Amino acid sequence: MFYEVIPTKIYRNGSSALTYASDLKLEPGHIVTIPLGKTSCVGIVLKKVPKPSFPCKPIIKLLYSTPLPSHLLKSALWLSSYYLAELPVVANLLLPIGIEKHRKKANSCSVLCPNLQTPAVRNTTITKRVRGDVVDERRTDCCISDDCGSKPRTKTECEVAFNNAQQRALQELKSIKNPTKLLFGITGSGKTNIYLKLAQETLTKNQSVILLVPEIALTSQLVQIFEQTFDRQVTLLHSKQTEAERHIAWESILTSITPQIIIGPRSALFAPVKNLGLIIIDEAHESTYYQENSPKYSALRLASSIASNLKIPCLLGTATPSVSDFYLAKSKNSLVSLTEKAKSTAIEPTTKVIDFKSRDFFTKNRYFSTPLLAAIQENLKNGYQTLIYHNRRGSAPMTICENCGWQALCPDCFLPLTLHSDSYSLICHTCGHQEKIPTSCPNCHHPSILHKGFGTKLLETELKKLFPEATIARFDADNKKNDSLDTLYNDVKTGQIDILIGTQTVSRGLDLPHLATIGIVQADAGLSLPDFSSEEKTFELLTQVIGRVGRGHLDVASVFIQTYRPDSPVINFAINSDYVGFYNYLIKKRRTQQLPPFTYLAKLTITYRTEQTTVKKIRALSKSLNNFIAQNHFTSIKISPPMPAFHEHTPSGYSWQIIIKSTSRQNLLKLLSGVDAKVTLDPPSLL
Repeated sequence: MFYEVIPTKIYRNGSSALTYASDLKLEPGHIVTIPLGKTSCVGIVLKKVPKPSFPCKPIIKLLYSTPLPSHLLKSALWLSSYYLAELPVVANLLLPIGIEKHRKKANSCSVLCPNLQTPAVRNTTITKRVRGDVVDERRTDCCISDDCGSKPRTKTECEVAFNNAQQRALQELKSIKNPTKLLFGITGSGKTNIYLKLAQETLTKNQSVILLVPEIALTSQLVQIFEQTFDRQVTLLHSKQTEAERHIAWESILTSITPQIIIGPRSALFAPVKNLGLIIIDEAHESTYYQENSPKYSALRLASSIASNLKIPCLLGTATPSVSDFYLAKSKNSLVSLTEKAKSTAIEPTTKVIDFKSRDFFTKNRYFSTPLLAAIQENLKNGYQTLIYHNRRGSAPMTICENCGWQALCPDCFLPLTLHSDSYSLICHTCGHQEKIPTSCPNCHHPSILHKGFGTKLLETELKKLFPEATIARFDADNKKNDSLDTLYNDVKTGQIDILIGTQTVSRGLDLPHLATIGIVQADAGLSLPDFSSEEKTFELLTQVIGRVGRGHLDVASVFIQTYRPDSPVINFAINSDYVGFYNYLIKKRRTQQLPPFTYLAKLTITYRTEQTTVKKIRALSKSLNNFIAQNHFTSIKISPPMPAFHEHTPSGYSWQIIIKSTSRQNLLKLLSGVDAKVTLDPPSLL
């Protein structure tokens, strides 16, 4: 018998499936070891084929008797076609690293239920909060493994309390015929309750659920709720697991005969779960759902494709949908809005916009306005929390010489180095280059080195001086494991930390009962970026941050927004929680500028060691593309002149790019087929 097999190694440009012989009766999705040149690699059986006219090498061995679900094979083929990705590269997404290794049988409790600390059975009745609703749950806790010596517990009994708005939204979702549905729910509206209810109904049908989250660490609350409700049936897949843990979890999913809930980031879409019945994507606006490294793809588009093939629902949940997703949902009548707070005690926060240009507001500190400092002091007095948000890490983003104007730049990227005063070093936030802080100017040797601007570490230092009695914690990408939000989540939730300082890490998914005040230090920081998505990202972040207060736990809620651009429409739309107004504002600009959702975008990037070679190659590519467009009369395609990339110089060399817009994806794919450049289709950003 003969089979087409997708290898997991690229053997030539444009490589796809190869034909092999085997005496075994194999099915599509079987994982095998195959010879490839002088070595061997893992492969995935695609289909059985007639005997070819050429000799075929034999398949070496079958690794798993259970084949991958058919929807994963279809997904691999779709990804390869839709994003012009080579099949061997896509095949690696379907398999865990080290799949050929023999693993010791591990205690599955530590892999699948990491939050359960002991195997002891605890019969308890728990009253818990589910994003604004109180849920009573009777449960019997125990590890999921029989090896623990304790009796496996019975299925959780959990009743999810719905308000009228949630019930109406649930019925509307069920009435939509299109598989992909957008749940546009404001922060605190109780989207999690709808997730829980749909997951329960899916499990009852003996079908499984995939719940995608941007990052496990950033959605601790949601993960905990699902584990507490379904923990015997929940499997986590995430980057913090070791290679062995992830392999064991993947193997458990592959061989399971019972319905389960898979929770993880975008890669969880490739979990080999059988009888999939529902896909939920929480915080669907997040950029992490787009994979930046090869193969580049959008998890939202892939999830929609899977749902369409299986004829199952795919639910995108977010308070700030991308403009493209909102436009598509409206045009396909698959939009459901949830615009009421889940708790009747929820309140609208009082909002004060502070002009950073007016020093009258900054009489006590140059970074924190006087009204914000007064609110922090009042919170400390009453035992409430304050959240300080600033989307910039480090102590200062610019180091310059006051005498000659020299600036500390990364030698690889030519971008400004950021001061990190705690480690007394300058760090490039693009490539990671690190060097000591100069005591004098390397150019003129003058000692007047200035550090301008500010980041979260500087804000932390200032607040510790201003409020020495307060417990202060900073959460950003510089955190180590012991001081991360994931590790200190319970301290944050219970109010043991008085002042939280953070970047995007603290802007999403948190429901903090003791939080009374939010201070946004520089609300317009992202608006100056030269990218079509900068306004959208700024609105999303501000809306998500503001949504952390006024959720009904306290009778006070205040937001202080410091900005150099108090008249910005984006900032004002966010302050008023006016997504529809923002959408109408931005969709007009997108239509005029012919940007998504009105066109498909592609970014072509060429990188060489020398700038001269890069410019020569990109100009030749531009000429070739324009000739192809003219020969094929592709009037639907517009191509930009070659231009330097935003990060023009990196350790890899000099990068230039071409931006292509097309109203026809088919014509765009024809143009890009075989192009000798790095291709990014549907880029969420052009930076």
